[in-house]
Amino acid sequence: MAIRNIRVEGDPILNKKSREVTEMTDRNRELIEDMLDTMYDANGVGLAAPQVGVLKRIVVIDVTEDGDSPIVLINPEIIEKDGTQTGAEGCLSVPGKSGTVTRANHVKVRALNEDMQPFELEGTELLARAIQHELDHLEGVLYTSKVEGELTSTEKEEE
Repeated sequence: MAIRNIRVEGDPILNKKSREVTEMTDRNRELIEDMLDTMYDANGVGLAAPQVGVLKRIVVIDVTEDGDSPIVLINPEIIEKDGTQTGAEGCLSVPGKSGTVTRANHVKVRALNEDMQPFELEGTELLARAIQHELDHLEGVLYTSKVEGELTSTEKEEE
């Protein structure tokens, strides 16, 4: 497939609400494959369609270290959340920065898979954080609006 350009903060598409997916088409399948390729290429744990310039309610996530357990969520909605976790968060659309964000520590999400079949997924800790972060993108919300304190540079950490 293809690596797509990741839109960065300041691009107006990142502040727009995404549209529901009503059918699985060849173009949607290609988008999902491209999103996975793009996420893995950028060493991310999640990517939402608006981050590659497409206003559709599609998210891909993989929080495993070996990157072999991709999760595809179409039209996802959080139906349950509890607990709290506070930690560093970054975003492929805000390169070189991170910030402290508090989110639910456990979430349950209802979504459609690539065959447009409904399913539910529960996640805790990093998976819960990734789900909430990516679903925010579908609403046009960047994590930077939820940061407690200042954004910090991650360049020193990478050296």
